[in-house]
Amino acid sequence: MTVQVREMISTHPDVAGSTADALLKCIEECYACAQTCTSCADACLAEDMVAEMRQCIRLNLDCADICTAAGSMASRRTGSNEAVLAAVLKASAEACTRCAEECEHHADKHEHCRICAESCRSCAASCKDALSQVH
Repeated sequence: MTVQVREMISTHPDVAGSTADALLKCIEECYACAQTCTSCADACLAEDMVAEMRQCIRLNLDCADICTAAGSMASRRTGSNEAVLAAVLKASAEACTRCAEECEHHADKHEHCRICAESCRSCAASCKDALSQVH
């Protein structure tokens, strides 16, 4: 986990030093996964067999969008919206799981899909872990 996320959130007046480590890890994993999925979708578009990669591209882009939203919502500490944050973390974990499954179908041919599947699996686990700190 980068120091920047921890440092920034720990200085928030509503946090009072309690950073919720699983949630901080989830923020980083979500943003990393969003970047990886966006890059994988772009790499899929560059493949000669792009028509066969349509579902992979779709799931990559869906995953990137929901992970970005989850990272943004988890970064907010003013006020509360726990029910929606929990729903977004669950949706992110589901999107990551589906994307990982699809990328794994292509991982033996495309290294970008192997990397993306790993990132998605890690992010799904982080989102599930972070749910325990949403209250």
